[in-house]
Amino acid sequence: MMIRQSVRTLVVVVLVSVRAAPVIASEKSETLRARAAAELYNLDRDRAIATYQEAVAADSLDAGAYRGLASALWLSITFRRGNLTVDDYVGRVTRPAPSMPPAPPEIAAAFSDALERALALARRRLQANPRDADAQYELGAAIGLRASYIATVEGSLLRAFRAASDAYDAHERVLELDPRRRDAGLIVGTYRYIVSTQALPVRLAAYMIGFGGGTERGIRMIEDAVAYGGTNQTDARFALVLIYNREKRYDAALEQLRFLREHYPRNRLAWLESGSTSLRAARPMEAERFISDGLARFATDPRPRMFGEQAIWYYKRGAARAALGRADAAEDLAEAVSSEGRNWVHGRARLELGKLALKAGNRDAARQELEAAATLCAGDNDPGFAAEARRLLARYW
Repeated sequence: MMIRQSVRTLVVVVLVSVRAAPVIASEKSETLRARAAAELYNLDRDRAIATYQEAVAADSLDAGAYRGLASALWLSITFRRGNLTVDDYVGRVTRPAPSMPPAPPEIAAAFSDALERALALARRRLQANPRDADAQYELGAAIGLRASYIATVEGSLLRAFRAASDAYDAHERVLELDPRRRDAGLIVGTYRYIVSTQALPVRLAAYMIGFGGGTERGIRMIEDAVAYGGTNQTDARFALVLIYNREKRYDAALEQLRFLREHYPRNRLAWLESGSTSLRAARPMEAERFISDGLARFATDPRPRMFGEQAIWYYKRGAARAALGRADAAEDLAEAVSSEGRNWVHGRARLELGKLALKAGNRDAARQELEAAATLCAGDNDPGFAAEARRLLARYW
C-alpha cells in the first residue's frame, strides 16, 4: 500500500503549465493564450476557458491553445472537488475520496478532445522535424497534463504512471535538443524531487523505468525554470510553494506567495496558502492576518467557490486563533465543522475543538471531538492528524 501511495505522489504533484512554450502560432492566438493564463491564475476560470476557446478559434493549429484549454477544464474539475490546496499534497497525496463527484461528462469530454488535439498537433510537428524543441516541449507538457488528470480525476494509477514517465522523457529530450530551455526543467525537476523523497523500493522502480532522482537537483531545476522567465514561470512558482512547504523552507515559500499575491490579486487562495504556510512555520499571528484578509476577500467575491472552501478558511483561522489563545477560536472552528467540506478539514477542526475542550477541563466534549477527528481524518487519508487525535485519546483516556 505504501508503494502504491508513493507512486501516486509521483504522478499527481507535477504542475503542468497552462501557458505554452514559444510555438509557431498566430499573434492573436498567442495574445489570447497569455490573457487566458492570467485569468486562470486569478481564479477567473470560466472566463479563462472562454478565452482559450477564442485562441483555438484564432489558430486551429496552435497546440498550446488546445493544451491551455484542457488545463483550464481540468482545473475546473479539481476546483469543484476541493482538492486544490497545498494541504492535499504536503504530506501524503490524498486519494480521491469516495464521496467526490465524478467529472461532469461534458467537461470530461471537452478536456479529452482538447488534449488529443494538442497531442496530435505536437506529434505532427515532430514528424516533420524530430529536432523541434518547441514541439517536443508541447508534447511533454500535454502528456504530463494527461498524467495529472488520470491520477486526480480518473484514479487509474498504472495509466498515470506510464504517462508521467513519457512526460519526463519528453522534457529530458527538450533539454538535450536545447540546453538553454530551462522551462523544461519544471516537469523534469519536479519528478526528480518526488522520486528522491520516496522509499527505496519506489526509487528503484522509478530508476528502472527511466526517472532520475536528486532532491537538491530537482529543486534547483524548478528554481531555474522560474529564473528562466518562460511562459511556465508562474507554474514553477506554484510548484515551489508546495515543495518548500514539504521541505519546511517556509520563508522561501512565503516569498513565492508574496509574488503570487502581488501579480494575481484576484486569487484569494494565495492568501489562504500564505496563512497556511505561516501556520506550519508556527507563526500564528502572521497566519491570522493573512487568513482574515483573505476571508474578507472571500466574503465579497461573487465568483464560484471551491468545494468546501468556507470550511477551510474558518478551520485555518480557528487554528491560528487557538494557537494565539483567543477566545473566538472556537467560533471559527464550529463554523468550519458546520460548513460543507472535506472530511479532513472537518476532522482537523474537531481536533482543535478537542484540544480547546481539554484546556477548559471538559473531558466529555474533548473525547467526543477527538474520536470524531480520528475517524474523519483517517477516512480522508490524513494519517498525521488522525494519529495526533489518537495520541491525545490514549494520553487522557
